[in-house]
Amino acid sequence: MNPHETFCLNTATHFTAIRGRTPRQRTREQFDTLDAAKEYGEKQGDGKTMIYAVNDLGNSAHICNA
Repeated sequence: MNPHETFCLNTATHFTAIRGRTPRQRTREQFDTLDAAKEYGEKQGDGKTMIYAVNDLGNSAHICNA
């Protein structure tokens, strides 16, 4: 993890789970915890859910796929 990703993870106020290849197909779900976002992604069963940490400064960073 690079410093920006670490900073966003450590200061995250919420996490987003993003699915869809193009903006037209993209969906976004918001979660209070990283574990909840990962659980949502794992339920999709394809490993293509991108999990982002978002902080109150508006910074975000891709943390993992689930």
